Amino acid sequence: AVDKNWRNSLSSGKAHPLAITFCDSEKLLERFKESNVFLDQVQKGLADYLETKRGAFSRFYFLSNDELLSILSDSKDPKLVQPHLSKCFEGIKLVNFADDGTIDGIISREKEQVKLTDIIDPNAANVEDWMGQVESGMKATIRDVAYKAVLDYIKPDVTRGQWMQTWPGMLVLNCSQLWWTAEMEESIHKKGNEGVKDELKKQIEQLAEMTVLVRGKLD
Repeated sequence: AVDKNWRNSLSSGKAHPLAITFCDSEKLLERFKESNVFLDQVQKGLADYLETKRGAFSRFYFLSNDELLSILSDSKDPKLVQPHLSKCFEGIKLVNFADDGTIDGIISREKEQVKLTDIIDPNAANVEDWMGQVESGMKATIRDVAYKAVLDYIKPDVTRGQWMQTWPGMLVLNCSQLWWTAEMEESIHKKGNEGVKDELKKQIEQLAEMTVLVRGKLD
């Protein structure tokens, strides 16, 4: 109705280009007032609609109304949602789509990719539903990969440098902190202050080893 009123007003303005002639119409003001009322109703209806979507997937609160509308309008093609993922997920810039359209991995800004524990199928699903699955899948996957990284750290045939090259950077940081705390506590319990010195020496040796490894790759 608003669009129809506006088009009629423009047609009337084109037919009567003189401002005094064009504006000398009681219906013009009535149409504009009516259109304002309709636009308020549309705005309220839109806000209510977007609120239901945000209620279904709370990370949509990180997006503006325009960005959320863009996602909802492109919901039939999940790949078009990619530009907005980084605002919903701090650690995810992109998701990896397999040939059949399913999502099998998450990709960080540093282009590190982690394979999802469970495949997600966004086809024929509401965008808030499959993005909710991405959230739960992200948590389950990182928990699983972190557990494997923690166990891999203590393998006798794996050096610290090799271990760091195997796992994503953020997992390396977190798992390193876990093992540093555990090894430091164990050394303190066994040797007291000397245990701290032993751990420092070990850490320095590992840093030297990793430096050689990195230089070798750069060369």
